Amino acid sequence: MAEGEGGFHGPTIDDFFPPAILFEGTIFEFNRIMMVRLIATAALVTLFLLASRNLRLVPGRGQSIAEMALDFVRVNIAEEVLGKERGRRWVPLLTIIFFSVLAMNITGVIPGLNIAGSSVVGFPFVVAIVAWVAFIVAGIRTHGGWHFFRDQIFPPGVPWPLYIILAPIELFSTFILRPLTLTIRLLANMMSGHFILVLAFAATNALFLEASLALKPLGLLTWGASIAFYGLEIFIALLQAYIFALLTAVYISLSVESH
Repeated sequence: MAEGEGGFHGPTIDDFFPPAILFEGTIFEFNRIMMVRLIATAALVTLFLLASRNLRLVPGRGQSIAEMALDFVRVNIAEEVLGKERGRRWVPLLTIIFFSVLAMNITGVIPGLNIAGSSVVGFPFVVAIVAWVAFIVAGIRTHGGWHFFRDQIFPPGVPWPLYIILAPIELFSTFILRPLTLTIRLLANMMSGHFILVLAFAATNALFLEASLALKPLGLLTWGASIAFYGLEIFIALLQAYIFALLTAVYISLSVESH
């Protein structure tokens, strides 16, 4: 934001395309976004390794928190949508999706990182493809390849002349649009959250440090807005992780329950 000059400097799209740190110009280019993602992944793995170490029948504080978090995914997402028996089969995937999306989202509010690992399209798209593949695999396992694709593209109970219009729509919405909507939903929320936070804190900094005396009280308003948006962004990080995992479970449910 400073760029060596005074005054207000708001967020720009360049925030999401930082200069390379290593291997510039190659397919292995490593920049700040990749560094944030690696830090989030390492932190998530470390937390669960610590929580699962020395497991006890009467859990300690760390083990209790980890079990509550895992139970949230198992009960409120997997079993709620898929049922106990079927949900148990998909708990590992839904757990990975929920916590990986949450870890990438929450980096946007961590001082020193200050940008979500999910605010650039690569990560949202990869997780969306994983959810989409799970949807297809679940349907093929349950109904077989021919029946699954037939029922998805040609829904039963529809008069056959309507298939001329309906089949292309179902093909596009189910097998092309669905992973794109998952990607855009997560990406847009995290990008907009970054813009709002940076805008609020940059305005506060400019008003407190560089504005005229008459305008400095406005910094209190932008500072209050910054704190409010900070809390809102934490909530959105949690909500988007929940929604992504929930939609994955819903798509799997639609896949295995199709007739």
